[in-house]
Amino acid sequence: MTTVGTALTRLSERLAAAECESPRVDAEVLLAHVLGRTRSSVLLDADRPLPGDAAADLEGLVARRERREPLAYVLGEWGFRRLTLKVDARVLVPRPETEVVVERSLARIAGLREPRVLDVGTGSGAIALAIADEHPGAIVTGMDASRDALAVAAANAQATGLAVELVELDLFSGLPSGPWDLVVSNPPYVSAQEIEALEPEVRDWEPRAALVGEGATDAIARAARDVLRLGGALVLEVAEGGAGRVAELLRELGYEAVAVGRDLAGRDRVVEGVTTSAD
Repeated sequence: MTTVGTALTRLSERLAAAECESPRVDAEVLLAHVLGRTRSSVLLDADRPLPGDAAADLEGLVARRERREPLAYVLGEWGFRRLTLKVDARVLVPRPETEVVVERSLARIAGLREPRVLDVGTGSGAIALAIADEHPGAIVTGMDASRDALAVAAANAQATGLAVELVELDLFSGLPSGPWDLVVSNPPYVSAQEIEALEPEVRDWEPRAALVGEGATDAIARAARDVLRLGGALVLEVAEGGAGRVAELLRELGYEAVAVGRDLAGRDRVVEGVTTSAD
């Protein structure tokens, strides 16, 4: 008889052999997902027999994770702030540092009753939907060049019941006419040289067009000045080590109150500024 505890040990060993970063946690999450339980309740039932149908379902999911497919894709969903979003290989996995981007965005529009918000490169819709969820008066638009990504964002909007407009548009073609109170983006910022050094979950599975994008951050910073209202804010997630350069770019472009914020790991990953005029 295979118990829940024995299954967890075996799964953890398999995932560790596959060099997954957190094999025990992944095993607990996968087993809880298959059983329709919380991780904590699964741990409390370690001595109980593992149902046969659960064992079969679990095997398929673990095999996928052994191939270093992101846990979020294996589960088909991922938590982001107060939301649970559908995710698959058409979109990036929402990350904790991007939650800080949402936090800073909400601070920028906190005093506005119906702020107009543009999320550039919306992907799964994580930023756009989180802002719509936490600022009910916000009028939010998410744009992306990928029709596949927009399909995921649309499914998430429907599942969450949050109203966001979705627009298919390449950021290098310019931004939709404003005036916007906030332009926010987690743009592609990994260089082509860096991508091969990233972990397999990112390098081999996540959409490369959403990761690698020379000049995307600069293009957004420049275009945003033409569509933000006077006093409107730009909030950008940036590459680790790139905050200083992006902050200087914003100052050169005429943004004021330029600030650099840290992610949950204490790294400078968010740059923001306020527009004063459009030259």
